[in-house]
Amino acid sequence: MSPDPAVVTPPARRFDGKTAIVTGAGSGIGRATAIRLAVEGASVACLDVVPDNLDETVEALSILGGNAVAYRCDVTDEAVVHETVTEVASALGRPEVLCNVAGIGTFAHTAEMPLASWERILAVNLTGTFLMTKAALAYMLEPPGGSIVNIASTAGLMGSAYSAAYAASKGGVIMFTKALAIEYAGRGVRINAVAPGGVDTPLLGSFSLPEGGDMKHIHRITSRMGFCTPDQIAAAIAFLASEESAYTTGAVLAVDGGITA
Repeated sequence: MSPDPAVVTPPARRFDGKTAIVTGAGSGIGRATAIRLAVEGASVACLDVVPDNLDETVEALSILGGNAVAYRCDVTDEAVVHETVTEVASALGRPEVLCNVAGIGTFAHTAEMPLASWERILAVNLTGTFLMTKAALAYMLEPPGGSIVNIASTAGLMGSAYSAAYAASKGGVIMFTKALAIEYAGRGVRINAVAPGGVDTPLLGSFSLPEGGDMKHIHRITSRMGFCTPDQIAAAIAFLASEESAYTTGAVLAVDGGITA
């Protein structure tokens, strides 16, 4: 597959010699982030639950000359997460960057949402972020040094109809980010979040108006600038992951076309 020209020539190689882990790397923001970090010099562990998608990501990185290894990993399974991060550290070196991108969601009338759907969204988006962070921190704290970037959402910053589970999970990611930033301030590990608005990714297709839903609610969370691209989110992630943001921790960077302005 042909790489996106927007990420072929980055502004600098800010991640030379570093190992990065990217979850949800099989598509969308995760794939764009893996590519961005790799072309800036990182050795990238690409994690996803869909092996075919991972193969496409690694193929794109090989075309660019990047160093990447694919790992099938369910971020909701603590044992699998621990095993995967251990393998990454052994194969690529101590992880210094973690990008928690894996996420799922859907629109639904809250009164009709099955408990299983609620629990699955929170498990992937929030618990998965916690499990990956917990596993990576073991390497980032001894010796100290690391940067974690979590993917939140504007749904975690403002009310959004038909997305109670998704909003709850992303609001949780935001407060998880802030709590960890305080806990590890001064210990060499920074934790920040990016809160995208509408992004043109496969996940977008999961958010279709439920039957009987009011389009006015959709207009409320849609930017007049349209949807952003995965590469634009990846650029924000790379900034927060890099030493260019060395004095930034606990921040939530909204990349949303002004939705939350």
